[in-house]
Amino acid sequence: MCPPSADATPPAPHGPQEARASAAPRDPAPTSSAPAAPGNPAAPGDSVPGSSDLDDPATGSGDPAGPGGRTGTSGELTAGAGHPPAGGAASPGAATGGASPQAPGVSSGQAGPAAARGAAIMGVLSRIGRSLMLPIAALPAAGLLLRLGQDDLLGRTGNAALDKIAEVVGGAGGVLFDNLPLLFAIGVAVGFARRSDGSTALAALVGYLVFDRVSRLLFFDAAGFAVHDRVAQTVVRPDGRTAEVIDLAAGNPTGVLGGIVIGLTAALLYQRYHRVKLPTWLAFFGGRRFVPIVTAFAALVLGVVFGLAWQPVGEWITRFGAWLADHSTAGAGIYGVANRLLIPFGLHHFLNSIMWFQVPDCTVAGRRFAGDLTCYLQGHPGSGEFMAGFFPVIMFGLPAAAVAIWRAAPPQRRRAVGGIMISAALVAFVTGITEPIEFAFIFVAPLLFMIHALLTGLSMALVAALDGHLGFTFSAGAIDAALNATKSNTDGFWQIMALGLVYAVVYYTVFAFLIRRLNIMTPGREPEPDLDAGETGGPPGARPATEPVSDGGRTTGDRAE
Repeated sequence: MCPPSADATPPAPHGPQEARASAAPRDPAPTSSAPAAPGNPAAPGDSVPGSSDLDDPATGSGDPAGPGGRTGTSGELTAGAGHPPAGGAASPGAATGGASPQAPGVSSGQAGPAAARGAAIMGVLSRIGRSLMLPIAALPAAGLLLRLGQDDLLGRTGNAALDKIAEVVGGAGGVLFDNLPLLFAIGVAVGFARRSDGSTALAALVGYLVFDRVSRLLFFDAAGFAVHDRVAQTVVRPDGRTAEVIDLAAGNPTGVLGGIVIGLTAALLYQRYHRVKLPTWLAFFGGRRFVPIVTAFAALVLGVVFGLAWQPVGEWITRFGAWLADHSTAGAGIYGVANRLLIPFGLHHFLNSIMWFQVPDCTVAGRRFAGDLTCYLQGHPGSGEFMAGFFPVIMFGLPAAAVAIWRAAPPQRRRAVGGIMISAALVAFVTGITEPIEFAFIFVAPLLFMIHALLTGLSMALVAALDGHLGFTFSAGAIDAALNATKSNTDGFWQIMALGLVYAVVYYTVFAFLIRRLNIMTPGREPEPDLDAGETGGPPGARPATEPVSDGGRTTGDRAE
């Protein structure tokens, strides 16, 4: 636990004598003219998951312990924003419930409006990031079904019955990937709207269907642009002549971005109109029934806007995807660093959605797919380079960091720390869930966090340079690694695992050295609470300001003069 602040209030007295003693008048404590700093309700990353993303979109809580979350007894652990920074000095507000530091004489009402706007924007962006986790939660099931239906698993026996089973199982998973934009529209709407219900999902469904058809019509008319080729299909008429028609089976060129925009629109319209009152003769359409109606009209406008604006934007995205394919080493490295740096703000989910489901694109069996994850699962050779570099970090590096945190704890607290960190290491290795480890040092040791981000980018670049390709549906854990190890478009699997062993040594060495050298307050290294300081609010060994003394058989609250 963090040491109490210098102005901490002594605990309430216990017992009748102490109660009478505390009632005696005391010298007034000097007060500052500056009002108290307002409490900081939540750090920007309080509900931000790591790459595995466990956030519950409804609650925004993804961290089991929560950054800054602490326990109630002196022997238990704290992890997060409440820790003193490196060097052992208590951070402002660490012992006072996370109060934000403030300049003397400046009240909370005088805080800069720019800072308030920035905090509000970051809060909204974090909510968007958390809402993305609801549709992403469906991907492990979709990926597992699609993987089981591929030739090297259920479909490799040559038995006609098993081949049909493989086709059915693979088709069940493939249909979810074919409709990712729709899943994102519904999932984001439900996850972003406060107190959402079924009408929110229905509004998102209605909105995306309108948006999809309107934008396709305009894309089809954009001859000469790449979006036209994405939605056009050449067919042969009965008279033998050919004609171009809209290919409704092809994915919408806007991809998951279009679904996210429609989901956010439906969520905002739900919050605005779910209790709207209409005239009596239209009362049936009031309240929640009005939300799908207004969402349909909003989607019509958005479909027109995207249908016109996406023509040049789509060209830019296509070129960006081609650049990533041609410069995969640099692109993967930059993406890896950015992915980690955005974790405290919850924005890494949005970046992941772009890289995994939007760019780059590919063609498999004559069909176009978008995103590295989608292309990898569809079996496209060369895909998976924007996922493979996470395996050395998540399966080996972060578990080694957890061991270093455990070994750096004092001997008397090592057992308690080990129970937490070793469990977190096993979870990260097997499933790829990294929050319990990352939030143990993200806020208390920014230096370790920066090193972690750079090492992640380096791993992504090295694996791409080694031409390694390995993907996942949930996260870069042992389960996904084993499931995709024999996939036809997986390359350099054992090289990736060997790099992981090297990363385990690097992470352990760096974390163990810096934690001890800089005295970083990782779990278990918090200062032991001092009973004297805890009772009096003063330094250890200081006499209490009020000592009950005997005065003619009575107990007083004044110090003997």
